[in-house]
Amino acid sequence: MTKILAHAFLAALLTTGAAIAAGNAADPVIGTWTLDAAKSTFTAGPAVKDQTRTYSKSDKGTTAAIKTVGADGKEYTTETTYLFDGKDYPVTGNPMYDGISGRQVNSHTATFTLKRGGKAVGTTRRRVSQDGKTLTATLKLTDASGEKTDNVMVFNKQ
Repeated sequence: MTKILAHAFLAALLTTGAAIAAGNAADPVIGTWTLDAAKSTFTAGPAVKDQTRTYSKSDKGTTAAIKTVGADGKEYTTETTYLFDGKDYPVTGNPMYDGISGRQVNSHTATFTLKRGGKAVGTTRRRVSQDGKTLTATLKLTDASGEKTDNVMVFNKQ
């Protein structure tokens, strides 16, 4: 009987571990991504010198922590936790927008509306490659002074 219980416990443990791993594998954005400036294009607005994005899952949704060094050398960290449910979620630390709402297009692609004071000021499209090694983020944004940003940023998974 003890041997049967031990095997049942081991099977439950392995199944739970596999389910957790499968849950993380189901969302390929989860992890840490670093900017590949050589493959990125900044066609309007100031270029980003460096950026690291870290995505994690919790019971509250997906959390994004984005550490950026701007063209002017200023550093800032943008943070948000969101669900793909059509609602607006607060964003902290970003000088250009303070809210976000997103839509999951497919398992590797999501689109977001960026908001400032409740009004749309831009969009971003985030796509993870099929092999899970590259993240491409296309950003179109108008800042408070009317300057437009149109960037394609490429990231490598760490």
